[in-house]
Amino acid sequence: MQRCLSMKSKKPITKYLFVILLFSLTAGYSAALEVNISKDLPSVEVVHNGVPIIIQRIQNKDNHLTGGFTKTSRACPPFCIQPMETAPGVTTVGELEMLQFMQTRLKNGTGIIIDARTRDWHRKGTIPGSVNIPFTTFDHSEYHPQLREAMAKLGVTSKSKTSGLWSEFISSVGLGSKDSSPWDFSKAKDVLLWCNGMWCEQSPRAIQNLLKHKYPAEKIYYYRGGMQAWQILGLTVIVPES
Repeated sequence: MQRCLSMKSKKPITKYLFVILLFSLTAGYSAALEVNISKDLPSVEVVHNGVPIIIQRIQNKDNHLTGGFTKTSRACPPFCIQPMETAPGVTTVGELEMLQFMQTRLKNGTGIIIDARTRDWHRKGTIPGSVNIPFTTFDHSEYHPQLREAMAKLGVTSKSKTSGLWSEFISSVGLGSKDSSPWDFSKAKDVLLWCNGMWCEQSPRAIQNLLKHKYPAEKIYYYRGGMQAWQILGLTVIVPES
């Protein structure tokens, strides 16, 4: 069974004591792992909702997947195999590049990792360090409050000074600004999106809509393997707080 680390602690200890206990148990252990991530990388630390999490692979070499991610075939459409290049200029990454992104851009605040799946999928388990922004959020127009809130998390602000139903109406009838982009991307973060796997269209759809909003393609990264590949490799999955 995939190892899941819940962010909830049922024991009567504070979150800080829990973190201290977690590090005391793993401090001398990670260097001696038998199943490393790569030859010189036993584990990676990432902060998820303010709590440090150690990402490593399951150490039981007899472990195997159970549940939905063991399936090899799903109806297509909608569950069709996604291309390696989801859009020109967007970089497709694997697990090692994902972990490097965590250690650099995520750590220094210049990047964000998006779990682009729907809320129900996210609640079942996510990759540590990810923020859940469902792919449908990016379907909205520039004036929609959900899109504006999401864009703000990416370091992007709207050039428009108006909002609400009137602005939505202006946009729908084509009377809005003729500017090439209604967004200010001068402080835009590098954004890495993922979903359920190479058969899942949720993050590719989010990427396509980000590009329609003129998000710079060179700042977008696509983890094509998604949750299925992440679990196949035995990497840490956490169950978020409700």
